[in-house]
Amino acid sequence: MEKFKKHKDLILEFIKNDGYIAMKPSEIMFLLDVPAKDKAEFSEIIKVLEREGEIIITKKGKIMPLEDFNIVKGVFLGHAKGFGFIRGDGGRENDIFIPANKTNTATHKDIVLVKITSKKDVNYSAEGEIIKIIERGISNIVGIFESTLKGSGFVIPRETKIAQDIFIAKENTLKAVQGHVVVVKIIKAGNVERNLNPEGKIIEILGHINEPGVDILSVIKQFELPLVFSEKVIEEVRMLDFNITDEEIAKREDLRSLTMITIDGEDSKDLDDAVSLEIVGDIYRLGVHIADVSHYVSENSELDKEAFKRSTSVYLVDRVIPMLPHELSNGICSLNAGVDRLSLSCIMDIDKSGNVVAHKIIESIINVDKRTSYNGVNEALLGNEPYATEYKEFAEMLNNMNELRDILRTKRIKRGAIEFGFAEAKIILDADGVPVDIISAKRSVSSGIIEEFMLICNETVAEEYFWQELPFVYRSHEEPDREKIDILSEFVRKFGYHMKGKQTHSKSIQKLVQEFEGTDEEAVISRASLRSLKQARYTHECDGHFGLAAKYYCHFTSPIRRYPDLMIHRIIKANINGKLSDEEIQRFNINMPDMCKHTSLCERRAEDAEREVDNMKKIQFMEDKIGWEFEGFISSVTNWGIYVELPNTVEGMVSLSDMNDDYYVYDNKNYRVIGERTKKIYELGQKVRVKLVRASVGSMKIDFVFI
Repeated sequence: MEKFKKHKDLILEFIKNDGYIAMKPSEIMFLLDVPAKDKAEFSEIIKVLEREGEIIITKKGKIMPLEDFNIVKGVFLGHAKGFGFIRGDGGRENDIFIPANKTNTATHKDIVLVKITSKKDVNYSAEGEIIKIIERGISNIVGIFESTLKGSGFVIPRETKIAQDIFIAKENTLKAVQGHVVVVKIIKAGNVERNLNPEGKIIEILGHINEPGVDILSVIKQFELPLVFSEKVIEEVRMLDFNITDEEIAKREDLRSLTMITIDGEDSKDLDDAVSLEIVGDIYRLGVHIADVSHYVSENSELDKEAFKRSTSVYLVDRVIPMLPHELSNGICSLNAGVDRLSLSCIMDIDKSGNVVAHKIIESIINVDKRTSYNGVNEALLGNEPYATEYKEFAEMLNNMNELRDILRTKRIKRGAIEFGFAEAKIILDADGVPVDIISAKRSVSSGIIEEFMLICNETVAEEYFWQELPFVYRSHEEPDREKIDILSEFVRKFGYHMKGKQTHSKSIQKLVQEFEGTDEEAVISRASLRSLKQARYTHECDGHFGLAAKYYCHFTSPIRRYPDLMIHRIIKANINGKLSDEEIQRFNINMPDMCKHTSLCERRAEDAEREVDNMKKIQFMEDKIGWEFEGFISSVTNWGIYVELPNTVEGMVSLSDMNDDYYVYDNKNYRVIGERTKKIYELGQKVRVKLVRASVGSMKIDFVFI
């Protein structure tokens, strides 16, 4: 399989080379010196590349790259009104608009080939037509069943970006009744242009929409998140030996006498990092000790295959869907206080300026002295009881940690790292899963300690392995497109700010965010700045991290919940123990690009699911508050409505069609609407008072009107 993939990548690289001209398969075989005995494999690779939408084969049998036909491959992001946009292959936005009559039956998340019909200019996005569906993005759709008098029915998709309801014939209803949340398998595609609904077959009934827990279960099913581990995985976990032998201890550096703590949320159960700090002369000796998950999860085991499939733990408001079974994530791999644990430790000597002057990465055995909480550390640093007494033994170390946090943060900000001051929302649920409160909180000192320590550790590990020129998994955040920075620059000009410099640099965005800190416009400017940036992803090449202003960066510190971290640990341990043979290096190099792509996509899926659940619970929280009045600020302005965010992070829309005191015209250049008669203006960042008129989980909308 690895040989097949290697040859496939080689052929694709050849075809996409700038100097390539259209050729027949036999001509490519000749130029690549493919032996005659491998002709069958070569032909199969060409078929796979065509099937996957990577190449075009002309009527004359010549192979050509997509670009020669002005065709791109990407993911279709649908809209409730039938049109959509294309997200480019690899997760980056291509910003290609697809009209409703050019979707060619594609639905939300389908992987498609798009023919560009008009190029992008100053005022308009590029426009295209879907010419081929490579792969259906959603195999099953979750929605609410609505029955008809004839016994058939329709399913209204939870995913609001799916344009049409799904028709269910009587024999395919699985005896679902009005209000059931169901899973539907599509058996016939619809057609938005011809107003033909897709047809489906109900394959699972999740429960009634009002039953506790069904709402979050519907999101889990919508995003196809795996809930249970297979019997094979469970059996493999049962067979694992959790005893730490004397022989294993002898192989490692014994750090059990070193004072160390964990700092986590009070309800955290998967503790994958512990920290220690010693003062040696003018040096801070920082230890970041990470659970050695790779010791228990062998490569290509059933456990490993399942971890790769999931790629990440998913943190929903009422539960965690773990990457690894609880016996590992909450058990032997969790760095619980008072018990011996295997770890990978990165010990760094850091000077008073925040420079890492020496470091080592070692296999170790540790024993955490104390489990502390973010809140407890904050209180202890302030001298507040009862934590000042409870953490008395660690008071000096905590103060030194806070001092080092400040040094590292100052250095990071000085080099241009961007920090957004977004408030984080914590949704409080009752026993039935009903939201009873939403708490908005900003970053604390204690979370800042862990953040800075993990950042410097990740940078140190990434830099070492970059210079060793070994296969590795980097966390890359590319520079934003100049065009998006120009749009941001134009946007902030209306607030009286001018971004300086022609070069794209993180410092210019950092300065912009700092300029508006504490003002009414802070949230709006921060969001606009964030939208101008690309999304961070996993790569096998070191492309740097723009947002952190870091040349080298990786994810090393959370192997319990992130597969790339687990992969990095395997590479490091193989290197430490002299097991990175040329064959192993070649194998890692072959598999790394696909692993990075898969884990990046799974990460995005998890983030989307977490966001969907949060939004749903925020809407539920507002459902019994119809008629209430709130103060907020205008977070976005569009040609169909004005979005208002409340202090608790709940966001709703004032529809222009509901604003009947005047006819309002959208001014897209200045991000505002203006009343034709009254000249009243509603613009970004403006403080407003609104009344709640609708809150519907079914439509995933909150509607306000201005007071």
